[in-house]
Amino acid sequence: MTTPPADDPADSQAGAALPEVRVVRKRAATVQFTQTILVLEAFVVLFATLVAFGLRVAPSSTIWTTGGVLTVTLLILSGLMGRPGGYVVGSVVQVVVLASGLVVTAMIVIGGVFAALWVVALRLGGRIDRERAEWDAAHPGQVSA
Repeated sequence: MTTPPADDPADSQAGAALPEVRVVRKRAATVQFTQTILVLEAFVVLFATLVAFGLRVAPSSTIWTTGGVLTVTLLILSGLMGRPGGYVVGSVVQVVVLASGLVVTAMIVIGGVFAALWVVALRLGGRIDRERAEWDAAHPGQVSA
């Protein structure tokens, strides 16, 4: 490795203006957590639909319609997080996913895991958001890490 000479104009930053720093406000942790859970849950519901179709637990049209509607609902709902009523509707959908365990038994366990993750996301995300707000109030004009 060679070092460039000290008088190299590329290394001279004395007269160069620093780039403008743009501060981007962090998104709410609750929104990020719940969106992630709903998108992952949509994939699981899609795979559960394939399982139900393979097991022939109901007519194919019923399986695909129900699974498709629930999958699309979860994906659309992930975009509604942070808006009024979004968390309530998300909680209702958790019950629907749990109820799908009546058709595909494994969904009782999987739905239970996602319901538990949903509760944790709401509680932990809320706590993180409160702590960020407290920090921002105590340190005006500074960017939180």
